[in-house]
Amino acid sequence: MSADIKTEARWLTDDEQRSWRAFLEGSRLLMHNLERGHQKHGLSGTDYEILVQLSEAPEHRLRMSQLAVRTLLEKSRLSHQITRMEKAGLIERQPCPDDRRGQFAVLTEHGWETIQLVAVDHVNQVRDIFVDKMTPEQFAVLGAAFEQVAAGLRKPRPEACAEALGYDAPESCDAGTDADDSTCDADLFLP
Repeated sequence: MSADIKTEARWLTDDEQRSWRAFLEGSRLLMHNLERGHQKHGLSGTDYEILVQLSEAPEHRLRMSQLAVRTLLEKSRLSHQITRMEKAGLIERQPCPDDRRGQFAVLTEHGWETIQLVAVDHVNQVRDIFVDKMTPEQFAVLGAAFEQVAAGLRKPRPEACAEALGYDAPESCDAGTDADDSTCDADLFLP
């Protein structure tokens, strides 16, 4: 056995194990139920996440590499996903004028109408199956805890994130992005 391999673990206490298992079960059940809610509108959870990201972006568009990092989708998976969503008329690809290799994913009018409709059901479902199951104090503690977890998992270089997902780091073509929007840069991560 190599000397570099850890042979001892810091085992979870009974309380930690109970909390960890509750988190895992709750996460699976939440995602399953949210996915079912999206399916009622003919969408997958990934479809919904992409529509959300584009609906919140300036000019309703993002570079494919930015979208990959925000959704944690590898290049090939995102490409297939975008192709499916293009066929459904939800988004379209547009070339990046400053970078021949770059492309934008752009929300179409149909995509905008879809996200506005689905978001109402989504937020009602989130409130019903998640938010309203806790007191405001519990919800605040949960939010603070997961902000801390996310901060600990973030990588400081978005280029590394894009590269890890199979994209070249963007060199130019800032059109459609807000220069002050740090979510396109240092706040993005891959574990």
